[in-house]
Amino acid sequence: MVGVLVPAGTPRAIVNRLNKDIALVLDKPDVKERLFTTGSEIVGGTPEEFGAIMKSEMARLGKVIKDAGIRE
Repeated sequence: MVGVLVPAGTPRAIVNRLNKDIALVLDKPDVKERLFTTGSEIVGGTPEEFGAIMKSEMARLGKVIKDAGIRE
């Protein structure tokens, strides 16, 4: 999973603009083809959807790390 993160407190207008501009770039045929050839799958969404995925993955992987006894 790859995403773009910005500092907490970034104004909503900037977050929305970045999301819109990144989606436009990722929708270009040459960009899609280039990413596809690297094995990537483009999945767009809202900042809120990405945040929910990040929280879910952090919880899931945190459990895996704890269960495996992995430490710093």
